[in-house]
Amino acid sequence: MSSHMLRAKGSLLSIDLTARSATTEEIGDELAAFVGGRGLATKLAHDRTPFDADPLGPDNRLYFTSGPLQQSRMSFTGRMNATAVSPLTDGIRSTNAGGYLSRNFVETGHPAVEIVGESDELLAVHVTDDGVEFEEVPELEGASVSAVTEYVEGVRDLGAEHLVTAGPAGENEVRFACIMTSDTRAFGRGGLGAVMGAKGVKCVSFDGDSAPDVEVPDVQTDVHREAAQSDDLMKRQGTTGGTEFINDEFSLPTRYFTEFSFEHVEDIGGDAVEEKKYKRGTCSQCAYGCKLPTRDEETGLETEGPEFETVMSFGSCAGVGDIVDVMKSNDLCDELGLDTISCGVTVSAYLAAEDEFGNAELVHELIEKIARREGVGDLLAEGVDRAHEELGVENWSSKGLEFAAHDGRAINGQGLSYATSNSGADHMYSEILSMEYSGELDPEGLDGKAPVLVESENAAAFKDSAIACAFSSDYVTDERLGELFGADPEELYAIGGRVVELERHFNNERGFDRSDDDLPYDLPDFEAALDEYYAERGWNEDGTVPDRKVEAAD
Repeated sequence: MSSHMLRAKGSLLSIDLTARSATTEEIGDELAAFVGGRGLATKLAHDRTPFDADPLGPDNRLYFTSGPLQQSRMSFTGRMNATAVSPLTDGIRSTNAGGYLSRNFVETGHPAVEIVGESDELLAVHVTDDGVEFEEVPELEGASVSAVTEYVEGVRDLGAEHLVTAGPAGENEVRFACIMTSDTRAFGRGGLGAVMGAKGVKCVSFDGDSAPDVEVPDVQTDVHREAAQSDDLMKRQGTTGGTEFINDEFSLPTRYFTEFSFEHVEDIGGDAVEEKKYKRGTCSQCAYGCKLPTRDEETGLETEGPEFETVMSFGSCAGVGDIVDVMKSNDLCDELGLDTISCGVTVSAYLAAEDEFGNAELVHELIEKIARREGVGDLLAEGVDRAHEELGVENWSSKGLEFAAHDGRAINGQGLSYATSNSGADHMYSEILSMEYSGELDPEGLDGKAPVLVESENAAAFKDSAIACAFSSDYVTDERLGELFGADPEELYAIGGRVVELERHFNNERGFDRSDDDLPYDLPDFEAALDEYYAERGWNEDGTVPDRKVEAAD
């Protein structure tokens, strides 16, 4: 591996909540091998978290990491990674969030911060380049995300762009609680907000002026200029721009996955969202500006979004055909700290059980009950995998993670991706869905798709280590990624492959095997495609990683 490859710099800050202490450690070897972001966090978690750690116990370690691109001036780099053992899937989980946190995080001088142990008192933890301060904040018990921001602004003069926050859902250990930053951006999937809540941490702030010097090649300027000048539909409508196309040509999961299209799609799709958009929204350093600050003049409701996945989960999947109702669901989830995909799908499962599709008032009541584990909300807070039998509905999850909008029954390669993903039904784990939507790959069948999926998973894992936004592909091409990092793309994606390998091994040690690479529906030649996928990766036929491969990944 090139010794001149672009990598994050700095030390690991380890925060022990039980001892109320903090130490720093050198992680040069880990950075050399895994660059930053998801790769760095996966390596640290794999080596430092006990394989049998309780996701909601003190031995689980929560990592926040940045990559080298967070010290560039380039668009598509305003993102951060978080990693821990998931309370929802019981496997290792990495998730990233946009907003304005990443530049403040790297100014602490640390590309990685590890939180271990637990506190008996609710804490705000303040990280600066001078050290760590532990503040007891009993007054913030049950506080919404924006209320926490208001408090920290008042006592420390730090805004939402300095914070990661667990809402009431995280405090109550809702298995799909997320970690919020910049008030409306989420480390969304897998329940890492519940990990924070179980540790007794309400928020962590990051501030400083000690970012290590990382030289990013000048190609960053070309990317930034083109992002600013482009006129993509996504800059106006975000990810909702494809809603009607997917509904008409493929599948928009409707009424808890029992139907494939939604008759009110025009009332919740891209045009409907754009009509409510009242200003430009973006992430740190990004000229692309695809975010969606929205406002309903009649009610005064303001939120950010909904994005496409939320339009599905709280719109079509719930049978709700009014964009304002979906906006309100989105806003409640942001304030309470809930993953909109898992929450919306779980709520839709309840609507299916009660024959209440389209009841937006009930949807909003259920969101509140889930966050506080009140009444039926206590059951729903466990997620679909744990609640479906009592509800009497189908289990629309994979490895415990609720399905995203991109329906594997319509785009079969994405179905295979949901099955093989170490994170479960995660539409961001690979990039194969875009190839099927565009026609680059035939959406039907699995013939020849396993090798493509392996390459796609590896590419996504490396970009999550860099860290580059998933929507940067038209601008941060393979050639430009090679220029940025001073290495061939094949070498970079091989790093991504090692990340996937370590995730798989960690999960294997927790009992995961081929039987977990499953779906609630049939795909043509699925078992043969799994065999081909394992063979392409050099894994055992039972879906486990051979010891020699683990040693190579290390």
